[in-house]
Amino acid sequence: MTNLADVLVETARMYPDRPAVRQDDTVITYHELDTHTAALAGWAACHGIAPGDRVAVMLPNVTDFAVIYYGLLRAGAVVVPMNPLLRGREVAHYLTDSGAKMIFAWHEAVGAAEGAATAGADHVAVGPGHFEFDALGCAGGLAHRAADDTAVILYTSGTTGLPKGAELTHENLRRNAVLAATALLALEPVDVVMGCLPMFHTFGQTCALNAVLASGASVTLVPRFDPRRALDIAARDRVTVFAGVPTMYVALATQADATKTTTLRRCISGGAALPVEVLRTFEAAYGVPILEGYGLSETSPVASFNLPAARRPGSIGVPITGVAMRIISPSGAELPVGTVGEIAIRGHNVMKGYWNQPAATTAAIVDGWLRTGDLGRVDEDGFFYVVDRKKDMIIRGGFNVYPREIEEVLYEHPQVVEAAVIGIPHPTHGEEVAAAVVVDGEVTAAELREFVKAQVAPYKYPRRVWFVDTLPKGPTGKILKREITVPKEYRS
Repeated sequence: MTNLADVLVETARMYPDRPAVRQDDTVITYHELDTHTAALAGWAACHGIAPGDRVAVMLPNVTDFAVIYYGLLRAGAVVVPMNPLLRGREVAHYLTDSGAKMIFAWHEAVGAAEGAATAGADHVAVGPGHFEFDALGCAGGLAHRAADDTAVILYTSGTTGLPKGAELTHENLRRNAVLAATALLALEPVDVVMGCLPMFHTFGQTCALNAVLASGASVTLVPRFDPRRALDIAARDRVTVFAGVPTMYVALATQADATKTTTLRRCISGGAALPVEVLRTFEAAYGVPILEGYGLSETSPVASFNLPAARRPGSIGVPITGVAMRIISPSGAELPVGTVGEIAIRGHNVMKGYWNQPAATTAAIVDGWLRTGDLGRVDEDGFFYVVDRKKDMIIRGGFNVYPREIEEVLYEHPQVVEAAVIGIPHPTHGEEVAAAVVVDGEVTAAELREFVKAQVAPYKYPRRVWFVDTLPKGPTGKILKREITVPKEYRS
């Protein structure tokens, strides 16, 4: 198999009548998904989409996403997934940069997508009553694609400058999905995976869509995460596997109703560091283990994982089969066990490169090793730990402070629900340690400062603490530190 869509075709042959994708009352079997995606592939070919052409998909977590995603792959197109909440100028950048010939937009995103004409892309509205899969009128086959042909271009979050498109190949995604389905999730056709993670993001695509379709299991899609709603759906659909990000587990831990989730057997977390205290609280409430992994858009995404038989809370596990990881210095030299440095990754999961950005690709991938920009360490048993993002590290008076370490302590306070530690300018120390905190109950900033001060070195505790109702988050629920507003009195 070379085309990622081959995975669906093979599974549909084996389990034609099993449900593949569900979203509330809409259920699509593997046979129906096979038929619909073949029709869409034919429709795309009839409308001028040739193998290698880029096509944008701007949909939430609905069954149409799976049909369009796999239909375009069957046609040999390169899928460019986009957040349906993007605005006009953001959409224009994605389309112009990728050179997309067409964009499928959900009815709520049509307004932003209509401006796509200026980027040279045709616009197709998708939504109730807009797109009839059984009336496409064109026969579709399965375009041959080489293993190293690009299947998907995923745009990174763009913490600096404009987002870059990571080119993921059919082999990148297929192998990562198969490993996720077998070694990590142990999926069987009877399993039901909760699809709360957005499908336009690499974590959701691999672990809650591609892995499911590689195993004959089913995924129940949730367009917008709400903890109470998620628990209701988990009970209704007898969900066995939950894939989420730390903020989802924070929310679920405060809404615990284990009696409604008796079928749940495994949870996985990724996308950001999972505070150990959150893991403990959730597992105590639900009696289900959370297995933490690690990856990036550039690694398809899974690079390392904790396995049930050997896991270490607080770690991101060990590299998956066929992938190597190491800790390196700025010069690229491998560092000793226990030393903090940059995490580098090599293997079948590493992207082909950044779309049309050879200089950025050369800077990111050196001698086959992807430099992640994440700081970490490895222990004597080969378990890796993320310390922080290289750009998030705070240098206070010449001392390195890793925000995640301070956040872990803050999460141990019983009144703290969420916390984000950042560096703010300081006239003499260079940077000062600061924390924006969401709490439930009565606690003062001074009390939190003293709580942390008692557990870390004197230069590490946050001198500046303020309370917020909520922290800014990206589409996957990851806290966006760059969007945190610092109170006026703390700005230099």
